[in-house]
Amino acid sequence: MTDPIERKKGLRPKFWEKYSLKQLTRKEWEALCDGCGKCCLNKLEDEETGEVALTRVACRLLDDDTCLCSQYEIRHQFVPECITLRPSNIEKNLYWMPQTCAYRLLHLGLPLHDWHPLISGDPATVHRAGVSVQGMTVSEFEIDEDEWEDYIIEEPL
Repeated sequence: MTDPIERKKGLRPKFWEKYSLKQLTRKEWEALCDGCGKCCLNKLEDEETGEVALTRVACRLLDDDTCLCSQYEIRHQFVPECITLRPSNIEKNLYWMPQTCAYRLLHLGLPLHDWHPLISGDPATVHRAGVSVQGMTVSEFEIDEDEWEDYIIEEPL
């Protein structure tokens, strides 16, 4: 069976197994995103414990059907606080990153899940596996921040 990633132009075969996060090209780095949409959910942090809870309340730019940012390249114009994840800042952001996130997994020395598009060759497997937020979010414009607690979801999905 041909490795599905080899068909993607500009990506080294099984790069996620062979190279550290710091050694990845920009295109490889971007390809690690599984498209689950969980990083675009608003989170609540307990000030006493530091524990972070995901909510179904999504960033205004998240497309609930595709689980992708609708304005990814220019997102900082609309959401200046949106984090641009890089190898250099993963450590300080691990506490809020979704448990199934490829960046988190690889940083911790763990393998990607079978449903990850780089493994399956199909971007829809993240949705079929039930680990994306497809069809379950509400826009941050619809819910007052005081009510976000009512929308907490448990990880992993």
